[in-house]
Amino acid sequence: MKLSIIIPVYNEEKTIGEVLRAVSLWKLSGWKKEIIVVDDGSTDGTGHIVKRWQKKCRVICKKKNEGKGSAITEGLKKVTGDFIIIQDADLEYSPKDYPGLLLPFEHIHVDVVYGSRFLGAHLSTMFIYELGNKFVTLVTNILYNTNITDMETGYKVFRKRVVDEMMIHAKGFDFEPEFTAKVLKRGYQIYEVPISYFGRKFEEGKKLTWRDGIVALWTLIKYRFID
Repeated sequence: MKLSIIIPVYNEEKTIGEVLRAVSLWKLSGWKKEIIVVDDGSTDGTGHIVKRWQKKCRVICKKKNEGKGSAITEGLKKVTGDFIIIQDADLEYSPKDYPGLLLPFEHIHVDVVYGSRFLGAHLSTMFIYELGNKFVTLVTNILYNTNITDMETGYKVFRKRVVDEMMIHAKGFDFEPEFTAKVLKRGYQIYEVPISYFGRKFEEGKKLTWRDGIVALWTLIKYRFID
């Protein structure tokens, strides 16, 4: 089986090199991999760093910054694997969790796996940030009649066929709620596994804000009634 690893990145010169090293070293018996890095118009040294990895990765450099969703969409156009995982370019999520994320796919009824930060070991995070995450997850569960614990998780893994005919409109962090909404509306069940999590603070470069929470709520409500 082949795993396509999409890494959307924007202004992460301090961490992208280490993330790429960790992903490139990852191996699991029975699995091949391809790494697709999408530089979303970075203005720091990120672009120079990812270009040095062109022999080991497929590198896509966008001229204009449009957001995480836009970068993921570009990456999805290039995947050739049977399974896809989204890997953030900071150090909040560890590729060491890949085996646990992929194990459920041994069951033929599993098509989508989410790595839950709230089921696994994690650094204590900002209270308001965690409260916001749990609230949008609660809204997801109510609107789509499911029972997940972490809708906003960065670790989403899925069979390629799940997105083959899915149109993603999200440009920014609204990718998470739009993807989740469309997965659930299409009848897929989400399998959750615990992951480790090393959350950053805003002064360390975290980009998600309360405004993105408002957008997430609107996105969940919108796609409950339209496709």
